[in-house]
Amino acid sequence: MTDFNDSFQLNWHGNTVVITPASDIENLKWDLIEQAAEIVMGPIGEQEVPIVVFDLSEVSYFGSVFLALLLRCHKLVKTRGGELVLCGASQLALELLHITALDTLWAIYETKEAALEAVRA
Repeated sequence: MTDFNDSFQLNWHGNTVVITPASDIENLKWDLIEQAAEIVMGPIGEQEVPIVVFDLSEVSYFGSVFLALLLRCHKLVKTRGGELVLCGASQLALELLHITALDTLWAIYETKEAALEAVRA
């Protein structure tokens, strides 16, 4: 996984950015986290009050490196008064989020549409 532009798709829905990691995100290595963070967190940092939806529908599972990236994004979003939510998580991903108690940190929606509706409310 070397071309991060293919590993993260960013789409804007009004003031909300939807970040969709590619399925190979589970192979993200610690030494590449800074490059990934630049791509993902750059647009978030430009927003006055960032609203972020991580669409995990392309990802079946992920590890500690991706969790660290999610936590970094969460911290940036919260310090700017924004909100970060997740959607489309697989059963394995939901179990990981539950075991790590991160399902108590983020709202998790079944679909991207449900997540977008929730953050607009």
